[in-house]
Amino acid sequence: MAGFVDLNIPHLPEKESLQKLVASAAHLGYSTVAINYVIDYEEKKKEVVKPISPSELFTSLPMVQGKSKPIKILSRLTLVVSDPSHCNILRARSTNIKFYDIFAVFPKNGKLFHVACTTLDVDLVCINVTEKLPFYIKRPSVNVAMDRGIYFELVYVPAIKDSTMRRYTISNALSLMQICRGKNIVLSSAAEKPLQLRGPYDVANLGWLFGLSESNAKAAVSTNGRAVLLHGEARKTAFGVVYTMKKPRTPDEDDSTPATKKVKMAL
Repeated sequence: MAGFVDLNIPHLPEKESLQKLVASAAHLGYSTVAINYVIDYEEKKKEVVKPISPSELFTSLPMVQGKSKPIKILSRLTLVVSDPSHCNILRARSTNIKFYDIFAVFPKNGKLFHVACTTLDVDLVCINVTEKLPFYIKRPSVNVAMDRGIYFELVYVPAIKDSTMRRYTISNALSLMQICRGKNIVLSSAAEKPLQLRGPYDVANLGWLFGLSESNAKAAVSTNGRAVLLHGEARKTAFGVVYTMKKPRTPDEDDSTPATKKVKMAL
């Protein structure tokens, strides 16, 4: 397991508190973190602010525990949506939208979950872990999302804070695992305090409670997170990835074949 990732470090208004969170993540061995900015229409938070840059946050980036390199800090925008019109902000491409590395959506009902999986240009779909899901997770929606390279996020801090939310977290996670079979899962913290953070190996062990196999739990805190980052880069730059393969040349097209041999081959 290398290159551990936590894609949900909440953006805190106090700069010092945010610094401590990121520094703690680096100390625990996370190579990459994403600072999460949430827009919740129900809470009247609609403004897309410009994310803080690493240079604004630190004069010198914290070093990753066990590695001789600084932590990588990215930005993430999460939309909490309860109406299809709330998704328009992703299509608006406002001046501040372009500064975000990762787009995530938190659908509040089944219709928006389907839209997020099949239509929206996002990198992550968030699964509610603090209450019972108000809809059933359907296999066709999940399959389309997986084919599109979209991942599903489960956060673990609610599960260690409260016994009731722990039951909801495990129940909702198991519902998702029955459909996706442990694939395309990302485990994140959503920690607001350094004490709530857990090391990558501990998070992988928590994944077992959520129905993940050992290999899938390890991927959920490492390789799957990197796949989300690559998906975001492709979306920002080329809106996709082009794969090319060299076509074998026929004898008539191969200029290296002597002309006399070409004639014999033709005969």
